Amino acid sequence: MKLPNNLAFAIATVFATAVSITAATNAAETVCTATNTFAAGDFVEYTGGWSKANGRVFRVKSPTGTNFVLEGLDTTDVNLFPAGAGIGSVRKVTTFVPVVGVTAADVSGGEGKTVEVQLLDSDTPVMLPDGFSATSVALTIADDKALPHHAALQAISDGVKLTCLKAVMPGGDVLLYAGYCSFNPSPTLSKGNVMAVKATFSLQNKVVRY
Repeated sequence: MKLPNNLAFAIATVFATAVSITAATNAAETVCTATNTFAAGDFVEYTGGWSKANGRVFRVKSPTGTNFVLEGLDTTDVNLFPAGAGIGSVRKVTTFVPVVGVTAADVSGGEGKTVEVQLLDSDTPVMLPDGFSATSVALTIADDKALPHHAALQAISDGVKLTCLKAVMPGGDVLLYAGYCSFNPSPTLSKGNVMAVKATFSLQNKVVRY
């Protein structure tokens, strides 16, 4: 059991040139074949033929000059991760800008969706799973336009660029929310309350958690 206290947020602002993946294994943690200079602990955005992984940001594990592991990406189910389809590319996040003064982080969506089906031979319908709703994360941030995150959020929002919001919890657990950022630089103006701005992150796939 944990409380969401002392979270450290940061936003990805710079990515390196994409590195091509020429092969990816079906394993408990997929091994990617690629010429690279990654270090353990780097964060990379995956783009490729596996839709369950596409657009998500993973941590690099056990890198060599010719391959690396995408930590925690279980691709053993070939129905979800077809063999040979994992080729693509990854982009390393080279710069994370800290987002300080966050007063609230509200996660919405991600709930399981269902479809009600009425069978002709029954008077009781059945419910079938139908994926998940889209997820978003809304950060409320104490307003200070002089801080680096203000300009960074504005640039990412204006450029409609894919990014990644990283949240590091006490003890080292990490949450990675990859998607688009919409930033409203106009602060709230409520007497007796701190002025605050809001950044909303629209995820393009599921959160990655370490």
